[in-house]
Amino acid sequence: MTMIDIKSVENVQVLTLSSGPVNAQDVELLDELTSAVRELGRSDAGALVVTGAGRAFSAGVDLNRVVDGGTAYTDRLVPALSAAFEAMFSYPGPTVAAINGAAIAGGCVLACACDRRLIAPEAPIGAAEVRVGVPFPVAALEVMRYACGDHAEEVLLVGRNYRGPEAVARGLAHRVVADNLLEEAVAEASDLGGIPTDAYRQTKTQLRAPTMARIRAGGAIDDEVRQMWGADETQQRIAAYVERLRRRD
Repeated sequence: MTMIDIKSVENVQVLTLSSGPVNAQDVELLDELTSAVRELGRSDAGALVVTGAGRAFSAGVDLNRVVDGGTAYTDRLVPALSAAFEAMFSYPGPTVAAINGAAIAGGCVLACACDRRLIAPEAPIGAAEVRVGVPFPVAALEVMRYACGDHAEEVLLVGRNYRGPEAVARGLAHRVVADNLLEEAVAEASDLGGIPTDAYRQTKTQLRAPTMARIRAGGAIDDEVRQMWGADETQQRIAAYVERLRRRD
């Protein structure tokens, strides 16, 4: 089942996540996303807009799959998350996130891996991992550090969601777009795509080189993170969090 839709709009590729009601991230979606983004990068596809189908950008990891799959599943999930975030962060051309709805946890990281982020006024965005009780893979944490700068500690350790100007103030978005979000994102991507390709790629590579070096040196930390995700205590916390969400709904 295909969970990634890619369409050309003018000179921009629009990649839409389409996986259930909130575009939750599971291993299959992440693997498909990683393959699609890498292939677009290899083919010099140019500017890329990333958005979500329906009412959400991506509400993060599919926690039901985590609870049902246990350690065997999380051992696959953590590397899949890292690969997807790294692929988006290192995409050679311009990337613009059109944050049409909830961008939570892994959805927030995916948006923050893009060069520019446009957000709908009521769309919540935030890195909620610590409140769920799971640590960040290195790629996720470093993407957030790059995007949020001086606000990274607040965003990552407090774990709350932000909207509109609050999201912009913390580096989670660049501007709020009330109407025609996707069209505005395509226009911005098209403008960036008009910059000479080699100049954009080289500048982006230099800017992100220190972050990429930390990501690629983080194997030992990711091993520890993977073990923590699969630990019984973590699994129990996740199960309790999922149950709270069910009761709230």
